[in-house]
Amino acid sequence: MASDQENSQDANAPDDTSEKEITRGITIMKSIIRDRDKAVTYNVNWNADNQLIGSNAAKLASYIGTLVRMHIPITTTRWSNKELGSAKDKIWTEILRSFNIEDTTIRKKYILQLAGKRHRGWRTFLTNKYLKDKEKNLLNMIRNIQDENFKKVSATNRERASNPTYAYKKGRLGYARLEEKILDETKSDATSLPPHVLWKEARVGKDGTVRDDVQHIYDECETLSQSISTAEDQENRSVLSRALNVPEYPGRVRGKGHGCTPTSLYKNPRRRNPSNQEVMETLQALQAQVLQLQKDNERYRCMEKCSSQLKETSEKASINCQNKFPEGISSCQLYLSSPTYRLVGKGKVHNTSGDLLHHRPLPDGHLKVSVDVVLDKDALLPIPDIVSETTFLRDAIGSFVAWPLDLIFIDDEVFAQGSQQLSQKIGSRQKNKRDLPVTSLPKKGAFVPRYQISLETLVDSSDMATAGAIRLLDMEEDIFGYSCTETIGKEDLEHIFRHQELGVGVIHTYIRFLYDNFMRGNDQLSNRFRFVSSSLVNKALICREPDSCREYLVKRFMASSTNNLYLWPYNSGCHWLLLAIDPLKEVVYFLNSIDGEWTNYPDMKQLVDTSIKVFRSQRQARVPRTKSSNITWIKVQCPLQRNGIDCGYFVMRFMREIINMNQIEIPITYFDEYKCAHYTRLQLEQIKEELCQYFIEKIDYIMVSK
Repeated sequence: MASDQENSQDANAPDDTSEKEITRGITIMKSIIRDRDKAVTYNVNWNADNQLIGSNAAKLASYIGTLVRMHIPITTTRWSNKELGSAKDKIWTEILRSFNIEDTTIRKKYILQLAGKRHRGWRTFLTNKYLKDKEKNLLNMIRNIQDENFKKVSATNRERASNPTYAYKKGRLGYARLEEKILDETKSDATSLPPHVLWKEARVGKDGTVRDDVQHIYDECETLSQSISTAEDQENRSVLSRALNVPEYPGRVRGKGHGCTPTSLYKNPRRRNPSNQEVMETLQALQAQVLQLQKDNERYRCMEKCSSQLKETSEKASINCQNKFPEGISSCQLYLSSPTYRLVGKGKVHNTSGDLLHHRPLPDGHLKVSVDVVLDKDALLPIPDIVSETTFLRDAIGSFVAWPLDLIFIDDEVFAQGSQQLSQKIGSRQKNKRDLPVTSLPKKGAFVPRYQISLETLVDSSDMATAGAIRLLDMEEDIFGYSCTETIGKEDLEHIFRHQELGVGVIHTYIRFLYDNFMRGNDQLSNRFRFVSSSLVNKALICREPDSCREYLVKRFMASSTNNLYLWPYNSGCHWLLLAIDPLKEVVYFLNSIDGEWTNYPDMKQLVDTSIKVFRSQRQARVPRTKSSNITWIKVQCPLQRNGIDCGYFVMRFMREIINMNQIEIPITYFDEYKCAHYTRLQLEQIKEELCQYFIEKIDYIMVSK
């Protein structure tokens, strides 16, 4: 087609062409085809705004036009036609054969958008060449299908293009390559230039002179850029748009050229309007948060009513000792209630009579605390320190601040709460559900970790008191799909006694406890719930041996013929979270006690998605083409931890509650029977008590191997 077109141009050319502009004409890029047959490929470069630059950029742009003319029918009126999907894929495949481009979504989108521009240019050429008369008017057969709106828009655009106010004078160079040229000539260390700088340089002629009106716009941009912040520039109109007094089109940045978007240019990309579903989900989350805050507020009011009145103090006293807190200095946790109720730091509360803060009386309802650890770096002080001009908690480490009484909690205060309600709640399960054995807890007074104390005494009186002593616990094949032996050392038990971060040995031991006390002998539960070994699939192995991790998961999924929920405690290297996978329904429940997203763990997500697809293929399941990649991930609104060490204890309790509820599907708002904003220390101590009791029961068995 290209050759015929060129012949047609020669036949119709006028005799006198001396004053007619010489155009490049239509190219078929034979050199690229020859090099492709020789397995020669071209390298291309991209700038900081993900735009095509480099010596081969023009060659690629021309080749894209050739492929468009080759694979896109001339009868196609719109590039967005869904029927062009296979043709667009063919264009992308051909480009990858000759040019070294990453096969990613962002690169493919850029190339196909550029191909769309070439398609519009090709259709414009055909229209001007064959569908217009000598006066450049469309033929009657074409005019008849035009509506009045089209004629109006066409006339406006034609008039604007024929006499532009600020003419572009760089030909095919483009903004991206112009920017590259300027940076190379000036030998600048910058990676990009402001849009108004490029806009001005693109309107400088060959003689190097700058028109006064162009210079005026540039000077106005320079003035505006000093008074408008980047965020304001992003959210409203750019500096260049303001100076030109023209509207800004969505998805483009004026003065930067094809491919540059607000997302790539600004650090904080423009946000799209949320969908109705997202709005409803946000509303439901806010309603649940408000309900929890109301409950917390009611609890705090009850605590205040039970608190003793202030004692009398001296004239210098700012507050009296609070009976609610131990007298003297005590370790405490510091909370804030706005905008959300959360743990923000740790320190020491000074509950002493006559205490002052920076030689000034403390506000009513506050105590003096010293800040030792900050858990939320963006947390603001309840009352800014006017002496040191401190407003952020992170800047108050090592100093004293005033903190509200109802937001200070002594570290061991949760133990004083009664456990009777918890025991009654667990005992109210439906009779057809087998509940886990509940550790006997005192009805009144502080919680006593009896089994922890007993196990610690037992360990100290055995050879495990010496460094390096270990015990071996056999793990049956039914637990992880293979037989193995778990090693338990003294340091693992010390982590439980001292409430420290847990290792994989403790997590696996608790899984063995769940299997022995909950699933063994119960065919319904053992056929419904299964476990994935954290020793065979974790972050380190996923990065180092992804194939072996995938093979293990697929083999594990293939072990069942009915719907199973696979519980996988996943260790990201410094944090435990729980995945509950239903491979037949292709649903993954994501339970994270720090409220993170699964997108924060891309290697883990990719492994799970790939394993489910391989499992689907091996069982020869038929999935609609439109849903072939739609593996459902559900973020469960589970209880959240208040510190940086409780994740392992939360994961163990999640597994216990899921099995106890005997449900394959986990509600997105978690189970009503266990729904709460945070687990109390008492609820976590119950898990530790069950684990220690299991160690004591098995101690004779696991002491056989050393």
